[in-house]
Amino acid sequence: MGTTRASTFVVKYRVSPAPASLDAFRSALHHGRALTPGIDPTPESIGQRLRRLRLERNLSQRELSAPGVSYAYISRIEAGARRPSVKALRSLAAKLGVTPDYLETGSEIREAEARELRLADAELRLRLDGDSQADDLREILADAVAHADGAATARAQIALGLDAAARGDSAEAIRQLERVVDSGFVTPASRPDVYSTLGEAYALVGSPDRAADLFEHCLREIARLAPDDHPAHVRYSTYLSYALTDLGELQHARELVEESLRHAEEATDPYTRVRLHWSLGRISHEQSQPMVALEHFRRAVALLEATEDTFHLARAYLSCAAAALASGGDLDEVAVQIDRAERLMGPKPQPRDVAGIRRLRATHALRTGDLRAAERHARAAQAHAKDIPNQHALATWVLAEALAGRGEATAAEAFSSAAQGLEQHGTVREHVEVLRAYAHYLRDNGREREALELLDRAAEVASAARRETVRPRA
Repeated sequence: MGTTRASTFVVKYRVSPAPASLDAFRSALHHGRALTPGIDPTPESIGQRLRRLRLERNLSQRELSAPGVSYAYISRIEAGARRPSVKALRSLAAKLGVTPDYLETGSEIREAEARELRLADAELRLRLDGDSQADDLREILADAVAHADGAATARAQIALGLDAAARGDSAEAIRQLERVVDSGFVTPASRPDVYSTLGEAYALVGSPDRAADLFEHCLREIARLAPDDHPAHVRYSTYLSYALTDLGELQHARELVEESLRHAEEATDPYTRVRLHWSLGRISHEQSQPMVALEHFRRAVALLEATEDTFHLARAYLSCAAAALASGGDLDEVAVQIDRAERLMGPKPQPRDVAGIRRLRATHALRTGDLRAAERHARAAQAHAKDIPNQHALATWVLAEALAGRGEATAAEAFSSAAQGLEQHGTVREHVEVLRAYAHYLRDNGREREALELLDRAAEVASAARRETVRPRA
């Protein structure tokens, strides 16, 4: 998330026990209560605050009085019988050495600063805990919109979008982050996390073309706003290569990565080479070169192991496991890689990662002949990927293989569903391979004509991909 400036939040109340936990602290912050140890969370009235401040300074009501603010008037304020005028607040605050805002509200900070303080807490919670209260963020957003606070509105929408993405709600992430991008409060140079998350959300809902358009826009903006920012150019070129790989434009994707490699020496971002090897691995995998893909993924793992980024290291292990399974690699090594990834994901993995782990476990179980375990893991993967079309279709494919292995008649329906899903939301390679797998199943069950039709269709798809009709480049 973006950096936030520190705010002072000093509120004095009557003595009582302090908040006992971080949750209590956040609750106090949300409701504007005291945060200082030994302070009563019950708010003071203006009169109570005026009397406390006066006595702390050893002043009598007469000594505090001024022209237009008599000691009798002060007495009535302290008794709760009168509310001070703006003029009286200014006069009394000046003599007491506090701000008029503090005398009136008990807070040293204004509305905008209080809103920023709550936003900062929500942003830190999302970054450090991977958790943020969406209801709190929506309340902050509504408050920011009501006060025409454009910067706070954008920050709240970013937090809501990133929170939705972390929960696997790609549609909501798109809704919030598109608003931020359209608002003009962020640029690809200032908030790459906003653009990368939005592009990933497009890919997860099966719209890699929108991701490609977004990252092409980012590259144009970087060229215009920060032409010497080589790390940013490499970053967005790599993201664009991911989208192009999903679209089947493998030659264009590889050209982008190879161009980025020429700039990589000028980039100080430690993740630059990780992204490049990851992209080359994905391209090689789509070109049915799993051993080459595995080598690139292993390089990404080696680079990530030198950092403390356990999250991306976990995903790199999963990529290695997938490539090893596709290339007929050591199954014991695959199991170790999946186990490492699951441990590194921690207690709150994203739904897409849980789905990926379960799907790889299902594929591993297929290879070892444990068909019941394969079915169990595949169904679990489907459940976690219910809002992720590509992952759901891939899990359905593994389920179909497990059902076919057990001689279940429902395997045909599962293959058909997987083929339809990957035609719409998969890569060219995934679509071709599921068609071939479906055809082999049909042939094994005596349905030769249907099998030949599917093999012909797979050949047509593969041939069209080799001709590679590239999207018009902006």
